[in-house]
Amino acid sequence: MKKNSLKKIIPLLFGLFLVYYSFKNTSLENRLDILSSIFKADYKFVLLSIFFGILSHLSRAFRWKYLLKPLGYKINGLNSVMSVFCCFLSNLGMPRSGEVLRASIIHYYEKIPFEKSFGTIVTERIIDVIILSIYIFIGITISSKLEMPEFSININLLFFSLIFILISFFFFKSFSKKGMFNKIYVFVDGLKKGVFSVSKIENKSLFFTHTVFIWGSYFFMFYIVKFSMPETYSLGTEPLFIAFVAGAIAMSLTNGGIGSYPLAIAAVLNQYEISYEVSLAFGWIVWTSQTLMIVVLGSLSFVFLPILNKNSD
Repeated sequence: MKKNSLKKIIPLLFGLFLVYYSFKNTSLENRLDILSSIFKADYKFVLLSIFFGILSHLSRAFRWKYLLKPLGYKINGLNSVMSVFCCFLSNLGMPRSGEVLRASIIHYYEKIPFEKSFGTIVTERIIDVIILSIYIFIGITISSKLEMPEFSININLLFFSLIFILISFFFFKSFSKKGMFNKIYVFVDGLKKGVFSVSKIENKSLFFTHTVFIWGSYFFMFYIVKFSMPETYSLGTEPLFIAFVAGAIAMSLTNGGIGSYPLAIAAVLNQYEISYEVSLAFGWIVWTSQTLMIVVLGSLSFVFLPILNKNSD
């Protein structure tokens, strides 16, 4: 229990340390400049950024139905939307807890087996990782500041790893329906069906369109904030795209990117002749606005979920 608790609290402590580090490594004059940049920002562009953030979450909730339909389930639109906001809110407190909560909410209100809905969420995360990897590759390719690192794949290790996985799978399948393994088999089988539901999607073009829209919205909600500050108004696509990718990676380091996100943005934009104070202010504006959106809509979702489903069985 102590080790599990430590794993849960380390990202938050690391994030708070980064906030402290950011504070300690700036002078009083620097902090005043950062605050001045934040307060002087044109917040109509920040509100537009929040709007794109909301659209991305709505699209994710709507896209979910395409993964659940091949499994024989039709999800209520409002429940899907609210479970997505609850998911992101939960991840602010404990990384990766939101995915479990999202599947649990749908199991409770929609009676969809947890393992199947969770499997579809795992598929979503795999797709997110693939898209982020593509973004990272594009960022390295277009960057005038970074170089593509050299790497090699150990083919023998990869081959024997695949053989081991296959042997383990068939061994488990042979004995899984006996005695104590039955419940594990049912869970794993449902999880597998959820994960591979993507291969049975009827309207793949719409699923793909939603996926592109989600990640396009993520970038636009970041890009639009540049118009809120005179120092970043004329920034080109390259620095903003690379800063966006750096921020996306930083989000996984701490709870919701607290501390790490603004520092990652500042580290990139500062290389493109934007002062560190303005770069840090930019990062904090993006992070704070999107976090507040998640906190407000996630909290409202927790409140309204039982109210809107009070007549359900």
